[in-house]
Amino acid sequence: MKKIYTLLNYSIKIVCLIIFILLVNMEIDSSTATVFNNSSNRITDLSLMALRLEEEQKNDIYSPLAVYSGDLTGYGANCPLCNGTLSCMPSYYVKDGTDSYVDASYGKVRIVASSKNMPCGSIVRFNSKLAEEPIIAIVLDRGVTGYDLDLLAPSEDYASRYIGRSTITYEVLRNGWTR
Repeated sequence: MKKIYTLLNYSIKIVCLIIFILLVNMEIDSSTATVFNNSSNRITDLSLMALRLEEEQKNDIYSPLAVYSGDLTGYGANCPLCNGTLSCMPSYYVKDGTDSYVDASYGKVRIVASSKNMPCGSIVRFNSKLAEEPIIAIVLDRGVTGYDLDLLAPSEDYASRYIGRSTITYEVLRNGWTR
C-alpha cells in the first residue's frame, strides 16, 4: 500500500511540475500564471506549487542523495576473521545470526559493511537477486574498499551460496545518522 501511495504521490508531483515547466516555456508572466478552482473560489499560484513540490522532495526520506556503483558481496558474522561485533558505534553483536537492524526512520533494514567513504549510519537502497523488492540497508560495519558493499548474511555458507559477487548500482538515502 505504501508503494502505491508513493507512486501516486510522485505521479501527481510530476504532473504539476510538467504544467509549471510548460507555463514557464510559454513565457507567461508569473502574475498571470494562476489556476482558478471554481469549486472553492481559491487561486493557486503555480510558482508556489513548484516551490512546495521541491520542498516535499527534499523532505522525502526515499529520495536519493547520491548514486554509486560497486561490487556487492556477502559475509557472515562467523567468518574466520570476524569476532561477531560490528565496527560502527554503538557496536552490535551479530554472531547469533542477526542480519538486520531496526532504524527509527526506515524500519527493519539489512546491515552492510562499506569503506570509510560512507559514514556509519548511512542508508542505501539497491536491487539484488536476493529479493524482488529493492533492499534497504544501513552501514554498520567496515571492511571493504572504494564504493563496494558487503551484505551481512546469517552465515558464511549462506553468503557464498546466495549472495556471491555482483556489480550493483545503489542509492544513498541517508548520509550518516541524519539526513
